[in-house]
Amino acid sequence: QVQLVESGGGLVQPGGSLRLSCAASTSIFSIIAMGWYRQAPGKERELVAIVTNGSSTSYADSVKGRFTISRGNAKNPVYMQMNSLKPEDTAVYWCNVRTTTKDYWGQGTQVTVSS
Repeated sequence: QVQLVESGGGLVQPGGSLRLSCAASTSIFSIIAMGWYRQAPGKERELVAIVTNGSSTSYADSVKGRFTISRGNAKNPVYMQMNSLKPEDTAVYWCNVRTTTKDYWGQGTQVTVSS
């Protein structure tokens, strides 16, 4: 059973940066796409960024130009660099890995942007 574990979240001041990582308990194969999602208090979960197996990327309008998603390797499949963080970026962030047979999710990491 594949488990994903996010890391890199925390408390940061507005304008600061964080780098989220997603580690897999075992290598994941047949990946179609990988993404980061987030959910702020009182809001629905939203897609933040996605990268396909062909390395095409897509971002939510709210993070374009500030966040960068990148592919890693089979054990650390996806990262996300978050720059110029804003208070509205405060949320729980999850990584997702979609394969030809299953979706995998991590347990989430809290990102808090506050002065």
